[in-house]
Amino acid sequence: MIITIIILAISAIFFAIGKTRSDVVALCALISLLLFNILTPAEALAGFSNPVLIMMVGLFVVGGGILQTGLAKMISSKIMKLAGNNKLTLFLMVMLVTAVIGAFVSNTGTVALMLPIVVSLAAATQSNSRELLMPLAFASSLGGMLTLIGTPPNLVIQETLIEAGYPALSFFSFLPVGVICILVGIAILLPLSKYFLSKETAEDKTGGKSGKTLPELVNEYRLTDKLHRLIIPSGSRLIGHKMADLDLYNRYKLSVMEKRTEETVHGKLLRNISQTTVGAETIFKENDIIYVSGEKADAERFANEYTLSLTPINKDDDNADILEFYDIGMAELLLLPNSRLTGRPIRNTALRAKYHINVIAIRRKGDYIRDGLADVKLAPGDILLVQSSWDNIARLNNEEDDWVVLGQPLDEAAKVTLTYKAPVAAIIMTAMVAAMVFDFIPIAPVTVIMLAAVLMVICGCFRNVDAAYKTINWESIVLIGAMMPMSIALEKTGASSLLSHTLVNTLGAYGPVILLGGIYFTTSLLTMFISNTATAVLMAPIALSSATELGVSPYAYLFAVTLGASMCFASPFSTPPNALVMQAGRYSFMDYIKVGLPLQIIMGFVMIIVLPLLFPL
Repeated sequence: MIITIIILAISAIFFAIGKTRSDVVALCALISLLLFNILTPAEALAGFSNPVLIMMVGLFVVGGGILQTGLAKMISSKIMKLAGNNKLTLFLMVMLVTAVIGAFVSNTGTVALMLPIVVSLAAATQSNSRELLMPLAFASSLGGMLTLIGTPPNLVIQETLIEAGYPALSFFSFLPVGVICILVGIAILLPLSKYFLSKETAEDKTGGKSGKTLPELVNEYRLTDKLHRLIIPSGSRLIGHKMADLDLYNRYKLSVMEKRTEETVHGKLLRNISQTTVGAETIFKENDIIYVSGEKADAERFANEYTLSLTPINKDDDNADILEFYDIGMAELLLLPNSRLTGRPIRNTALRAKYHINVIAIRRKGDYIRDGLADVKLAPGDILLVQSSWDNIARLNNEEDDWVVLGQPLDEAAKVTLTYKAPVAAIIMTAMVAAMVFDFIPIAPVTVIMLAAVLMVICGCFRNVDAAYKTINWESIVLIGAMMPMSIALEKTGASSLLSHTLVNTLGAYGPVILLGGIYFTTSLLTMFISNTATAVLMAPIALSSATELGVSPYAYLFAVTLGASMCFASPFSTPPNALVMQAGRYSFMDYIKVGLPLQIIMGFVMIIVLPLLFPL
């Protein structure tokens, strides 16, 4: 028992110091329990096969699919527009929309999604974004209490109850608690954020930004100024022709930006889009959509001669929606002084043949060249705007000494939302939630979540399988899998019983409500130094033992654990959302103390009153 407590204490110290990654600390603790024969290998590895852990992996993927398809952004941005120019309404919408999304998507993903929307809306309404970003982070944690899958500690207490033989919680068992948390959060944060966070700073809001986004490149090079959309209808003379047969630039002074194929299923509900760059061997087919750059008169002449449909492009639209980047992207290449391409016209550089890229514009000493590119001779210091598939762009950074790739194009690729797959993601998420709420499919929740995650990948809600894997926070998964056996060790050695017995003896004498408060605030204090999920894993069995020893229902006590683990607002480092908004809102550590600590304390006292009413002791 003493060895187990020492290992736990040392782990807690390393967690609090934060110099070593939390997953490494957890693995070291796990190995120590093995070396001292406290756990068998089977017990030590049980955490990595626990249904809670598998459910978390699946939920990361499902949440990633919702973000990658832009579904959450589309919903949130439309709802946020209802706020208009009223600052109070904007604050309420930020809180409510973030909380609702946080009930189904990880709180980190929710904040990453909402942060740019909130900043832009604050600018549009001349509001101070500092008054909104910290409440945004806190709202994502508050929303996690609305559903079973809203936050990992909820899954932890569910598993603790099931293993102890108690009836499982339903998907919306958390809803009353979550609603109260949100109402308390709004009531406390509205005056506190106005009073403590309203001071403007002189720092540039976009300071430290590197590289350019894809829409910024489109705007800078004015790529849509002479862009035209051509559709190949049935009977067109272009069907079956190769690009090499057309001599498009010499005959029409046109350049092909991309070829797109769109298939619509069931009206406009479901769509599938394929994008490709056009090479010499590209063959045009019926219903292909071609985007060409050039003068309108030349585009009309080409359309008339080949019986094409020239459809207008609304230049008032967001340029990112005119030129989309699902399968193909753009990057800037800076030619080095000793580049072998210097002095050659672009047509003789073999860039298309070797790297399958198209040069669509050149920036030279502040001037932008978009016409007649094939005959332009390259000069040192030229910046080439190139277009190709994302895989080909990735190769550019690895295989040449003639240029430097500017910015982080692959990071920008990861931000591109596959909006045409949003209806698919919506159907999968709705079906998953329905299956868990109504139990119309006689299979375990972990199976439902795994199925939903796989469907997100199979149905194309991610660009590729690797993109799905990248949505999983592996540090959190390893941390939780390695810390779960700690609870086994605490129970096996009697440490858990000792801790719960101590709590009961010291606080239980004053009544079950006082003991409930002790469990809440102990969990809340630990979460300031240890991750919320690890804290829940450690405290859940202690709370269960305390309730059993006192002879009361464990539900309120376990809810105190998940609330104490999730409602941690007094530090920027206690949860990832708090840390995410720190730089964007230009907050100091004391800002979190001034706003977050009162909320954390008041929330605790409210829950000590509310939990026994919702879950009688």
